[in-house]
Amino acid sequence: MSTLIELRNVISIHPVFGVGILLIGSFFLGRLASKVGIPSITGFIIAGILLGPSGFAMVHADLQHELGSITEVALAVIALVIGSEFSLSKLKRTGKSIVIITAFQMFLSFGLVTLALWLTNLLPLSAALLLGAVASATAPAATVAIVQDLKARGPFIDHLYGVVALDDAGCVLLFSVVAAFAGASLAGGEISITHSVLHAGKEIMGSLLLGGVVGWLINIFTRGPSKSNEVFIISLGLLFLLTAIATTFGFSPLLAGMAAGAVLANSGRNSFRVIKSLEQLAPPLYAVFFAIAGTELSLSIFSKGHILVLGTVFIIARAIGKYYGVWLGAHSAKSNPLVKKYLGLAMLPQAGVAIGLALYIQAAPFFAGHEELASTIVSIVLMSVFVNELAGPPISKYAVVRGATL
Repeated sequence: MSTLIELRNVISIHPVFGVGILLIGSFFLGRLASKVGIPSITGFIIAGILLGPSGFAMVHADLQHELGSITEVALAVIALVIGSEFSLSKLKRTGKSIVIITAFQMFLSFGLVTLALWLTNLLPLSAALLLGAVASATAPAATVAIVQDLKARGPFIDHLYGVVALDDAGCVLLFSVVAAFAGASLAGGEISITHSVLHAGKEIMGSLLLGGVVGWLINIFTRGPSKSNEVFIISLGLLFLLTAIATTFGFSPLLAGMAAGAVLANSGRNSFRVIKSLEQLAPPLYAVFFAIAGTELSLSIFSKGHILVLGTVFIIARAIGKYYGVWLGAHSAKSNPLVKKYLGLAMLPQAGVAIGLALYIQAAPFFAGHEELASTIVSIVLMSVFVNELAGPPISKYAVVRGATL
């Protein structure tokens, strides 16, 4: 037995082994999930939990950095798919309602989570504000995977993609402003809202500009009689470059990928060829992406009483804010009744952006001397991610089935 454990410890350090075992585990648990009527991505996440440090430790904890590159590329591909739905013709029909719905659900989630956490008297207002800003984020990966698996389409999907895309940009801006208030409160310094807004604006504009250039290049290089494998090679290569440049210069691969997809969507039929060529990559990429997410979820967060209380309050307040924010926004915009009734249910998954913001909080200089509070905030976010990544996809699938054309 000890020999097997030693062998596992040696081989589990290799990143290729990690990817391989996650793909195999995702295959079996994804198939099992589908058979019991839940999305296969939930099975992928469970595979990651079982094979990661919280389970059998077949994937070593030190692989997080190496496997992170796969996550970044997956997000860029997912973002390209979302952005490819942003044709001008669709935006003319749905643009106004998407903006209204996004604003309602984002600010209602922020307000309810902040108020609910502050009223517990377990957190200072600065921490409640930061968590409220994190609560506004929605994970697009689960949404795209479910929509593609069901081959769903129609106005509901147009609204869903649009709201998810705008939500991430809005979340970055909102968090930057809130971080200025919270940072000044914790550090006892002056509030620099202007600096925070400019910093967020730089990230957003830089991401959009980078994505626009990459989308234009993909369109240029894939014009004409290019074969599908040639389209796949150049598209994937440019997405790799987009991801590397974005992460190096502090831009968002997610926003950049969406911008690239939007440029493609308005450049003729080329977007269809690019998305079609990338479809062959989607199954293994989604499987390993969600499995990696599962390896990062730790069961130890459920062992602390105050984290359980605060995490539960966070999850419930965020769910109410997301659902009724969409409902109120759709009602105000006079959107399709199906959008009003079901779209909020598809906004529950939470992962990459939320984790990224939580890790930023943990490393922020204004938390020097407040390490325990930073750790509490990160634990609350991770608990929310754990619950919403497992429960969110089945609820989202129900919403898409009810609201979209299949």
